[in-house]
Amino acid sequence: MTLFASFLTNRSRPIHKMGLYFFAYERHFSRFVGKPCNFLEVGAGNGGSSQMWKQWLGPLARIVTIDINPVCKEYEDEQVFVRIGDQSDPSFLQALIDEFGVFDGVLDDGSHHMTDVTKTFNFLYPKISLSGVYMVEGIHTAYWPEYGGGLRSNQSFVEYFKSMLDELNAYNIRSGELNPTDFTNTTVCMSAYDSVLVFERTPYINRRMQMIGDDSKRANY
Repeated sequence: MTLFASFLTNRSRPIHKMGLYFFAYERHFSRFVGKPCNFLEVGAGNGGSSQMWKQWLGPLARIVTIDINPVCKEYEDEQVFVRIGDQSDPSFLQALIDEFGVFDGVLDDGSHHMTDVTKTFNFLYPKISLSGVYMVEGIHTAYWPEYGGGLRSNQSFVEYFKSMLDELNAYNIRSGELNPTDFTNTTVCMSAYDSVLVFERTPYINRRMQMIGDDSKRANY
């Protein structure tokens, strides 16, 4: 059964998702299905989504869900672990890593406020697995002022995403205005969908420079 079919036939705890998310979910998280993985869900909702991830990813996956609402502790079971805390608090996030280890997949479906989304990403992304996937959903709020966003607002995570495209391509910038960073060297892909943004890491550090060798050969690729 596909993840979307599981969502459509769900009769247990409510799952609040837009149907358009599922293409991105299946495209980027399917690599973890049936394999041991640490999956972090930011935002517990009514507990239905953690059950959905558990069923789809399989019995070898460990699902960690965080939320600020203490009631969400009720959603724990033998495979789903719920921790209560603020997604933008570095100490809380580090405590999760200390307890559960490195996360392979992260889905931010938390507050959807730009400050929270950005702080969570900046802390967690460099710390996830080198073959990990980091996804932010509900990113339509990046265009809403009440969530700290707005079209082309400097606070918008969409604008931040756009700036990271330059960082991803830092080796291609000949002017010297932007130096390669750890993000450049450990990110292989950035994907944008309606209301969803995705970052994928790679274990192949400086993969392009190692393959090509020097700048004089790069025009041939």
